[in-house]
Amino acid sequence: MATPDTNPQPFSFAKMSGANRDIGFAVGMVLILAMLFIPLPAFFLDLGLAISLALSVLILMVALWIATPLEFNSFPTLLLVVTMLRLALNVSSTRLILSEGHNGPGAAGNVIEGFAQFILGGDFIIGIIVFTILVLINFIVITKGSTRIAEVAARFSLDAMPGKQMAIDADLGAGAITEEEAKSRRKIVEEESSFFGAMDGASKFVRGDAVAGLIITLVNVFGGIMIGMISHGLSIGDAMSKYTVLTIGDGLVTQIPALVVSLAAGLLVTKGGTMGAANEAVLGQLSNFPKALYMAAGLTFCVGWLPGFPLAIFLPLSAAMAGFGYFMQKTNFDRAALEQQAADKAALPVESAETQLADMLRVDDVRLDLGSALVPMITSVNAALPGKVKSLRSLFINDFGFVLPLVRIKDSADLPANTYSISLQGVEAARGEVDPMLMMVINPTGQEINLPGKRTREPTFGLEAIWVDEARASEAELMGMTVVDPESVITTHLTEVIKEHMPEILTYAATQELIEGQDKDYQKLLSSSSDSGSAVMLQHVLQALLAERVSIRNLSKIIEAVAEASATSKNIRTVIEHARSKLSKQICQSLKDAQGYVPVINLNGDWERELTSSISKANGEESFLMSPLRVQEFVLAARKEIQKFSSADEWPALLVSPQARPYVRSILERVSPMTQVISHNEIHRKATLRTVGTVGQ
Repeated sequence: MATPDTNPQPFSFAKMSGANRDIGFAVGMVLILAMLFIPLPAFFLDLGLAISLALSVLILMVALWIATPLEFNSFPTLLLVVTMLRLALNVSSTRLILSEGHNGPGAAGNVIEGFAQFILGGDFIIGIIVFTILVLINFIVITKGSTRIAEVAARFSLDAMPGKQMAIDADLGAGAITEEEAKSRRKIVEEESSFFGAMDGASKFVRGDAVAGLIITLVNVFGGIMIGMISHGLSIGDAMSKYTVLTIGDGLVTQIPALVVSLAAGLLVTKGGTMGAANEAVLGQLSNFPKALYMAAGLTFCVGWLPGFPLAIFLPLSAAMAGFGYFMQKTNFDRAALEQQAADKAALPVESAETQLADMLRVDDVRLDLGSALVPMITSVNAALPGKVKSLRSLFINDFGFVLPLVRIKDSADLPANTYSISLQGVEAARGEVDPMLMMVINPTGQEINLPGKRTREPTFGLEAIWVDEARASEAELMGMTVVDPESVITTHLTEVIKEHMPEILTYAATQELIEGQDKDYQKLLSSSSDSGSAVMLQHVLQALLAERVSIRNLSKIIEAVAEASATSKNIRTVIEHARSKLSKQICQSLKDAQGYVPVINLNGDWERELTSSISKANGEESFLMSPLRVQEFVLAARKEIQKFSSADEWPALLVSPQARPYVRSILERVSPMTQVISHNEIHRKATLRTVGTVGQ
């Protein structure tokens, strides 16, 4: 005994209809064919005509809204079906018109009667004219153009197919796409070729439908007149009135859906490679040119003022076009701003927790912090401070051969509003105060500035200065004073701080980058010149040179000097002095005055002997043993001589013996860092010295 099913499946109409969809389609095709031979009552003819009109509108809407033609690749098949449906309905309506037309306008159904009354108004002459115009539009304009485009698209698609296949194979071989993506792209290429080939043939259906509709209408007109006169005894006028009105109404019922389907076919074949629905593609591209709308609005407005033209129509039309152009322009601006924001956001690196932690621990080599009132100097549209800070890299490369690290500029809530702070490797090195709305005036002569303004001191050199507005700044320039904008004040201060601390900023990593930028021969020379500490030794030499404002651009010569000196001595001071002697021409060139001489201040014999005798050697190491009292006396004597020239912004070099040079430099660097201390070994053979002073006891 069979066990009953305790969980019967519920009946599903969707499943039932889905399973029998193929049978329904086949039955529909059989019914279309049957209409060619079996007479249809007026009711079923009305139903068929209504279905034909609805299908045509549906096809047009789908053609408008699809993104790509391949989304509607069943169109050629559907076009054949709806064309056959219209022809079958045409045959059925012809049978009714010819057999029942003598009975009046309702003989062929209410749909044909409605078209005849609504569009023709019962006047068959108007109907003939309207029908002829519709046929011309469909046959000559839409169908002919669509047919030509379909032919060209099919030919180009077929010709391009091998190239597209090769491109897919190349991307697959290069690893740019996966096997699944390659299969998908190959399928799209094949479908495109098949679709455009099918559209080339399907366009002939549209063209043939238009011709068939015209022929059927002519046959109905002449056939109806003959039947009415011969079979029903009507006069030629009555026969033409009855049969022609019905025939033209029938022609309009079939030609209007044919025109709609032809328009849909034209939209499909003209879409080409345009993405998006038709309204998005057309309106979106038109809105990209609001200036064209402005020009069209202006021309329309001018046409409205011509004699005889209705200004009441042209004026609102031009205003609407101008308003639409303004709306499109504003929309484009807003879209561009949103896209830029999205691009900026996408460009920001997505940092993990470890990356953020590492960034927090990282210390900036150079950082410029700004108070709240100074933030517009870097955020405004015409902000000049970032560009001036960026230009410092070129300055330091040209003057010192020193690659300045990127300067990080950020706002700081901890600083007063008008204050800025310069930090080097996480430690504040200097700070200053500027007024972002005013200009700084400095008197180069050092005299008092007789201008109304806010008194201050220039933050870099401590000079007396005053903050004035732009009008007073122009007046100060005419008086021969120096006028500096706030950005230049900050940049100058930053420049001097970096110059003073270049040795600290030249880290081991920065030294490695300089080495890697040299030729392979010099890299090999440096690596073979000493042990694994050769890069560290080079770093110390470069730091010492930068501390005395000696350019390191000629890095290859410095590497040669380090290799030569380190072969005989590991004493870093000896290596530095040897490197300076190798750069003698460069050092003397930087010290020349306008006349081409190298101005120097000598030491008298007593100081020379005492400084030299204060140097002692023990176990290969040198030490300087001059008493603090004598060091102080030497500093006072040297500063007295240096000050004779510093007031005029002249800085002659102090010439000493090679043995004493590093110690004299160490003594003077705190009291006169601008003074160069050179030895006799650093005087190039072609340099001409000019003694301008002597340090005496």
